[in-house]
Amino acid sequence: MSAKSVFKMGFLSMVAATGLFIASIGFAADAHTTSKFEGVKANSGTAVHARAGNNDTLTWSDDFKIPETPAPHWQVVDTKGNVYLLNRLAIKGDKQNRTIALPAYINDVAKVQVWCAFAEVLLGEASFSKPIVTASGERIHSDSMAMSR
Repeated sequence: MSAKSVFKMGFLSMVAATGLFIASIGFAADAHTTSKFEGVKANSGTAVHARAGNNDTLTWSDDFKIPETPAPHWQVVDTKGNVYLLNRLAIKGDKQNRTIALPAYINDVAKVQVWCAFAEVLLGEASFSKPIVTASGERIHSDSMAMSR
């Protein structure tokens, strides 16, 4: 191999590595973690928001413990104060809804809550440092910006 070919291969490798590094930073920027859950029954762990394409998800951390109540559910609160009751945390056969997909009608998330649907009581909540705008919320925002022009 000539020196020119070696230089060319080294340069292309460096460009590829830089591209992968920048892409990994972009993927890491899509993950957001709440504060620790605090409440009467839910006092451990956090929730993580992530996005893959147009799908927003919430996942609880490994140290999160499902409260021992009859019907604990995921619940989110948006920046307008709207509350959305979502999936149950524990389901039949000792299965768990560790990760849930946020429905498209939720445009942003300020807080994640654990709600007992049986007793209708808040078991604990955790907040994001900044509200999370979902993919559907970004579409609405970009559509309204386009209409205002």
